[in-house]
Amino acid sequence: MLTLPKLITTDIDGVWTDGGMYYDQKDNEWKKFNTYDSAGIFFARKLNIPIAIITGENTEIVRRRASKLNVDYLFMGVENKLTILSKLCKELCISLSEVAYIGDDINDIEVLKNVGLSACPSSAPDYIKELSTIICSKKGGEGVFREFVEIIVGNDKIAEILSL
Repeated sequence: MLTLPKLITTDIDGVWTDGGMYYDQKDNEWKKFNTYDSAGIFFARKLNIPIAIITGENTEIVRRRASKLNVDYLFMGVENKLTILSKLCKELCISLSEVAYIGDDINDIEVLKNVGLSACPSSAPDYIKELSTIICSKKGGEGVFREFVEIIVGNDKIAEILSL
């Protein structure tokens, strides 16, 4: 079993979604989220591990999903994710080595290289996989955030949480 992190952080597009952006003829944007990922939030919450979303996107869609799941920290429209994460770590009095992060693309590289536990979906490019401690079996948008948290938590702790 892995050492539990003090913070779990995640990208959105390509992790919680399949990376697709859907537009209708009235300039509405749509994203599809997988409800399985909410169990990742549930398990982290049961272990008192806060969750942070750090994304380059700045949409009401992401804000609504984060709000619905009561995500602890939401940073949107971020250009430099490592800077934001470093500030959050300072605020929480933890180090980057105590952080777990899952991301899937170029704007995640610096964070993946600097956290204690890094992961990516199976759909990530090979150069992202090479930077990741964990390569999840699921693709982005298929419940990969839940898989990531379940790997961190481990089957014994999940069974204990669920009283199995």
